[in-house]
Amino acid sequence: MKKKIKIGIPRSFLYYRYYILWKNFFEKLNCHIILSPETNKEILDLGNTYSIDESCLSSKIYLGHISYLIDKCDYILVPRISNYGIKERVCTKFNAMYDIVHNIFPDTQILTYNIEYTKLKFELTGFIKMGLKVNKNIIKVIISYIIAKHKQNNQYKIEHITQTRKLNNNKIKVLIVSHPYNIYDKYLSNSIIEYLTKEDIQIIYSDKLLKKISKEYSTILSPTLYWTYSKELIGSIEYYKEIYDGIIFLTTFPCGVDSLVNELMIRKITKPSLNIILDNQTSEIGIETRLESFIDILKERKQNE
Repeated sequence: MKKKIKIGIPRSFLYYRYYILWKNFFEKLNCHIILSPETNKEILDLGNTYSIDESCLSSKIYLGHISYLIDKCDYILVPRISNYGIKERVCTKFNAMYDIVHNIFPDTQILTYNIEYTKLKFELTGFIKMGLKVNKNIIKVIISYIIAKHKQNNQYKIEHITQTRKLNNNKIKVLIVSHPYNIYDKYLSNSIIEYLTKEDIQIIYSDKLLKKISKEYSTILSPTLYWTYSKELIGSIEYYKEIYDGIIFLTTFPCGVDSLVNELMIRKITKPSLNIILDNQTSEIGIETRLESFIDILKERKQNE
């Protein structure tokens, strides 16, 4: 029996956006997926070892996950994403991460695909080139991508519908505006989610709004914003504005994109907001104190309506 190729996937960054796509694509090509564990202190310490101080906490964590996967698989998946068009840019980390990983871990076999619409490099062609490295049957590679993409899009729709159904209640509702790799990384945000849940707050996740809808609504708040992933998040601020009672902006220090976008949004919205910035020294007690004060404000406003 032919040995399955082992594909390592770091449980960080774009994992929280594309895992359904990646998992189904590689499994259809008879590959074995190896995931790094959920973020923990060991992972973060590894990431700090390979990062410069000026890197954002999220990218440090990512390098920690990469380091963990070394010698545990045949390839490590590190996509390179530059843009989805002239006015559809992403953070430079997603553009540079392939080179960063390659330079830090030069002996590691990296599997990648390149998305740069301005140079006619699209997701489909990138996946075909990547897939042919692990399976020479181009028909199977294309079919695997189509099936995986379909499942990913279905997952987005299910998450959107599920969240919408949960909003028809009288609970205090808080919209969390943050990238999925910050919200769903338990090491970063678990204390926040747990506190809100304990207080019986209905959480609305910005990333669970369908991306096409969110990008349309984002133009109301900022017609000139050109970071794609940011547009997909801030559109939820306008879309859900009649539903939520307050907003929590969650970011990792020192993210340049979020520091600009969040400040812009805070100046535009009229409802209470809380801006939480996470770093290596973030205290859970300090965060809980801020959350407690914020929720008290929302409860008082709710009672006075």
